[in-house]
Amino acid sequence: MIRVRLLGEAGIGTQNHQRDMYRPAFERHPGFTVVGDDEEADAVSVALPLPERAAAIEREIRAGRHVLADKPLAATAAECERLATLAEEHNVVVVPAHHQRLGGALRSAKAAIRAGRVGLPWNVQCDFIVAGGDFAGDSGAGGELLNLGLYPIDIVCDLLGLAVTKVRATGGPLGTLQLNTLQLDHEHGVTSTIVVGRVPQVHGIAPAGLLLHRYRVSGSHGVLVIDATRPALEVRTAREATRAWIGPGTVDTLLDVFAAGIRTGRAELGPRDAVRAQRIVEAAQQSINEGRGVQLDAIR
Repeated sequence: MIRVRLLGEAGIGTQNHQRDMYRPAFERHPGFTVVGDDEEADAVSVALPLPERAAAIEREIRAGRHVLADKPLAATAAECERLATLAEEHNVVVVPAHHQRLGGALRSAKAAIRAGRVGLPWNVQCDFIVAGGDFAGDSGAGGELLNLGLYPIDIVCDLLGLAVTKVRATGGPLGTLQLNTLQLDHEHGVTSTIVVGRVPQVHGIAPAGLLLHRYRVSGSHGVLVIDATRPALEVRTAREATRAWIGPGTVDTLLDVFAAGIRTGRAELGPRDAVRAQRIVEAAQQSINEGRGVQLDAIR
């Protein structure tokens, strides 16, 4: 049994992922037990305010404890890079909560793409749009581009397994409620387009619910269309429609990944994934601010 301590109950805006997501998942997971003492803990779940997060994670790494970190892992790509290097030096597992990539449809899609089911991919189109909920644009921590954009960026890069070389983005200032469009150039001439953001509340969708989460992967021998909100049981009431998957949720699967990483010394999802996503977010923001594409060293 892995003993985990919960550290912090803060996120971007008024989010409390520790209370709403991680604590319940840890309490029902057979591989973890929640403890309250530093000395007893093998691992820690960190959900501190973003300005404090990197320093706290660094302390835990230096103490030899494994870390599950609310996303984003840190406020900047440079901080993420430092944490990734420290984790390697201290031989501890650090898993950023990029749990959306762990949905059943996306894991199946990744396997299909890697098996050549669409031939050689040449383009991915993605829509990741949330309706209502806690708007992060005024948080001073990167707004919705950072809050929401990390998920589809991470997923597209994971699906393709190809480095990003250039980023072009459009959208408004951080404090505006609108969508951002990211155009990514990958290795070997592959491209992707991501539309991401938050729109006002939509009738029939629970607050902060996913209005759209879908991918279209075009390849030399076919097209793969993925609705990442399915399979699911859809429940409609007079007020809203909700979807529930009867299998394990993405946060439960995230804890499976965390536990397996602690057992084996290497997790399927790690801080280098956070570095890559954060660098792309920062390049996208630079592109919006300067009105031009931003060339990058290959980001894997």
